[in-house]
Order: sequence, then structure tokens, then C-alpha cells
Amino acid sequence: MAGLIPQTFIDDLLARADIVDVVDKRIKLRKTGRNYQALCPFHQEKSPSFSVEPDKQFYYCFGCGAGGNAIGFIMNHDNVDFPQAVEILAAENGMEVPREATRKDDRRKSANQAILDLLVRANGYFQYQLRHHPGRQQAVAYLKQRGLSGQIAKTFQLGYAPPGWDNLLKALGDSPESRKLLETAGLVIRREASEGQPDATADPHYYDRFRHRVMFPIRDSRGQVIGFGGRVLGDDKPKYLNSPETPVFHKGSELYGLYEARRSGGKPDHYLIVEGYMDVIALAQSDITNAVATLGTACSEKHLSRLFRLVSDVVFCFDGDEAGRNAAWRALQTSLPLLEDGRSVRFLFLPEGEDPDTLVRRIGTQAFRQQINQATPLEDFLFTKLSTGLDLSHQSGGARLASLFKPLLQQLPRGIFAQLLLDRLARQLDMTSEQLQQLMSNVTAAEPAPDLPPAPPVEVSMAAAPPRRPPRAGAAPRPHKSWAVKAIELLLHQPGIALGLDRDLTPLLQSDLENARMLLELIDLVKQNPHINTYSLLGYFYGSPVGNQLTQLMKDEKITPVEGIQDEFNQIIDRVLSELARKTDVERRMETLRARLGTGNPTG
Repeated sequence: MAGLIPQTFIDDLLARADIVDVVDKRIKLRKTGRNYQALCPFHQEKSPSFSVEPDKQFYYCFGCGAGGNAIGFIMNHDNVDFPQAVEILAAENGMEVPREATRKDDRRKSANQAILDLLVRANGYFQYQLRHHPGRQQAVAYLKQRGLSGQIAKTFQLGYAPPGWDNLLKALGDSPESRKLLETAGLVIRREASEGQPDATADPHYYDRFRHRVMFPIRDSRGQVIGFGGRVLGDDKPKYLNSPETPVFHKGSELYGLYEARRSGGKPDHYLIVEGYMDVIALAQSDITNAVATLGTACSEKHLSRLFRLVSDVVFCFDGDEAGRNAAWRALQTSLPLLEDGRSVRFLFLPEGEDPDTLVRRIGTQAFRQQINQATPLEDFLFTKLSTGLDLSHQSGGARLASLFKPLLQQLPRGIFAQLLLDRLARQLDMTSEQLQQLMSNVTAAEPAPDLPPAPPVEVSMAAAPPRRPPRAGAAPRPHKSWAVKAIELLLHQPGIALGLDRDLTPLLQSDLENARMLLELIDLVKQNPHINTYSLLGYFYGSPVGNQLTQLMKDEKITPVEGIQDEFNQIIDRVLSELARKTDVERRMETLRARLGTGNPTG
């Protein structure tokens, strides 16, 4: 049934479900004191770092950082979206999911389903043409020349779009409505008035998008056809053509071959990202079934996030020439914000003139796997790239290297991996980590490559914070927490502390600090739901960037006694409101001074 799931039902479901039962049905838990432990199902490990806390109805992995409530665990473990996870958990607890149906939801679902049904019919049409069309021999010859078997063609449902302007249009567009739907699905193109009519027998308004091409259906995580890619057999351009963006196809988040890889059996310890359809298929035929490809776009954070939900290791496969290494550098920058502890990215650079398809056929499966095993770790590629052309025997070279590293290190999540990179850089520059941190704080960060995202804004630190104990010998210094982060930590542990606030919190809304807005959103949520508990609070944000941040904060060190939480929370709120007021007053005075200087009368 279409429609939204009421939040009240989600709260009731989480209150009824026991996360220990939910997890134990899927992985074997072992009781350790008040909590439960297991080997983490989301990354490879030899000793258990995965913990389930029944008191908080919360799970967390100290190895890879995965965490959340019962719904979140089902989403990650079963690889389903939020509504599907709610349905599964409800079924396990004998509950039926209600829906707040709207006409808009019903219309959208009905329209999308019509597109999906049409794509299934188109896929069947293309497969039939590959077997029966009189001109199919060129397509068959091409597939055989690439070394593909009939079985692998069947597994990936390969097809053929015959030459001609309206073959598919005639087969599936028997009414104005169906022709319009074909256009919405990206299968035909509306003819512009200036284009003329290339074929007197063709439809005057539309023509087929895919003509004389080998067809590759693109399937989502449930196996539904959502689009197509076509490889030309003649001299037409472009060589490869993808479906355009449609209501059901978003190429920036889909990966070709992921559905087939997950159906191939077994649980891979890594995924290999290659550049083309034929690379994925040729590797699968050589029993390397964990390769995927992007769909004519660069690899995005969405692509990587999907893969990191399934494995802890991703290997990029690029040509070894300059273009391939430039593409690898862009992939490295995209990867950095996602490299939580326990995750890794590697790079496999192929010999000149080779692609995965040709190389695996030349050297064989085992040798190709050996090359994957020897792929270059991200940190090695990073150091090689940034050190090239620098004389590190001179201070100026070391300072330059530190300045190149600075914006990249800022992109990494705080953790062991980031600290290890800093320590390695310090050793390379023949200094201690403390000396390097001092150097990097004094140098201006250089832009190492185009398209590097800017560093996140610096938050206002807590004024008059109590002195901190010095870090243990050999430990990385702990960054100072902002006032907003500390307040959020307190609120997560005891949501009821927000109910006693009677201050005007408008300055929080006007603040340009992201964590300030997050704090205000949490306070408002608690005030609207006075009896909300911690795990229901997390449930509101699960799967969003805010939810991921809250999950991490739940596991940070807590030093405030329970009886002191309310007072500390109130003091933080008062402190930040006064600090923001002072900041506004200073800005107002500066604006007045600028205006006076502009008139040449600074004294007024």
C-alpha cells in the first residue's frame, strides 16, 4: 500500500521489538555482562568488536563504526530500505504496518510502476531480438568475439536493439499514452520540429533511442530493470549510450552488476569498481563475480556508501596511464570522507593498452586475483602523488608536503586511520607527530588538486571549559568538543533535560553552525514528544547524515554524572546564547564602523 508510515507506529514498533532478538536471528550473539557481543557482520574481523546493548536497544561496532537501532540493523544486514525494514520488523513482531496514504503517493507509485512494467517488456523485447531478429548475427558475433558464452549472456539478460528508427516504438507504443510512457522511461526520443522525419514510415513525433546496439539491462537491488545501456555495432556515436535520468533511474547512485554480484553466492570481502559493462561481464565469466561499474559517471559518495554497507574494502581499477591516474586521484578524494576506521580503498593500475576484459583473458583468473591482492593501498598512492617533485631534504619541501596534506587530512573522519596517516607523514619528514601538528597549524593549506571539497567550518569552542588531562603517552591528542556536540551528547543520554528549557532559542536557528541547528532540532523533537527515549530519538534520524553523527556521539566518552546532566546542559545553553549574542553585537559594531569609515567620519 502506498503512503507514509506513521511515526507513532515506528515508535511503538521499536518499543515492542527487542534488538537482541532481532540481531540474534541473523548472527550468533554471546552474552558478556549486561551486553552481547559477536563478530561484526559488516566487516571482516577475527575478534568480536560488535556490541548489542539491550538497555539502550542499540548496536555498535567499535571496528567499523556501524551502529543504530533494530530497524537500522535490518536495513544494513538485509540490505533493504527503511520501509522494507519496518515491514520485516513488524512481521517478526506480529504487527501490521499502517499507512498514511495520500493521493499524491498513490499517483507517484502508480506512475513509477507503469514505467517499471514497461521496462520489463522492453527487456523481453531486446532479448527476443538477440535470439530471433534476422540481423542479429552481427550482435552475436560481437559477443562471441568478446569471449562471452550463452550462459553469461543469459545471466546478465543481454539483448539486441535492431537497426531502424521505430522498432521498439511499433512493438510497445500502440497508443498516445504508451508512446508518452516510452518517452518518460527514456526508451524513445521526442522529435523536434526542425529535425524532419528520417524515415517516411516512422512515427512523426518519436523515434527509438537505442538502434543497432547490444543492450545491457541495468537492474536495481531488487532485480528490477530500471534502465539500459547500449553498445553500438556500427559507426554511430556515442560508442556507449545509457538511459537518461527518469523517475526510476538515477545513474549517480546505481552500480551496474551489483545485483548480479550479490546473487552469485558467497559474501565477498571486497568489491572491484571497473569502468564498463563488458569488464563486469567478462570478469564474471572468469569467476570474478564481485565487479561493478558506474553508469557513465565518476564514482560518487553514494556509490561508495552502498558498497561500504556490504564490504569493508573497495578496489578501484584504472588504466595505468596519466588519464587513469588522474581518475584515481579524483576517486581518492571522493573516498576520504567515508574512510572510517575498518574501511579501506585500494587502486589496481592496469598495464598500458589493457582493460579488465582483455587482461583476465590473457593471464587467467588466478593471476588476475593476485593482481587485485597486490593493489596499491590508498595511503601509498596518496604519499606517492603528493611527494612527486618535492625535495623533502629541505625544510621548504617538507612544509609544502604538509600544506598539501592538510586539506586532505581534514576530510578524513576522526579516528585511528587519520592518526596513522599523520604519524607516517611525520616519519617521512623526520619529525614527531606533535612537531608536525604545530607545523601544519602554521602553514597555509595548498589545494592539492581540483574539485577538492572545502574544509568544514570551525565551530565556536566551549568558553571556560574545564582543564583536560594530558593525553596518554603515544596517544593522539583529543580535539576539543564544541559546545553543541557536548550538549547533544547530554541530550541523547537523557532526552528529558530539554523539557525544562524556557530560554529563547532563536539565536540557535540563526546560527550558521550545523551542529547548532542539529541541537535545536533535537530539543524541538523532545518537546513535541515529552516521553521519547534515546533509541526512539535516534530512529527519527536513522539513515541521514545527522543520524550517522548521532550514532557516533552515542559512543563517545561520558564524564558527567547522571545527577549533573541537567545543570551542565542548562549552563551550556546559557553560555552559547550569550556567546552568540556577543558575536552579533561585535558584528553590529563592525558594520557601524565600516559605515562610518565609508563616510570619512569614523567618530560619528
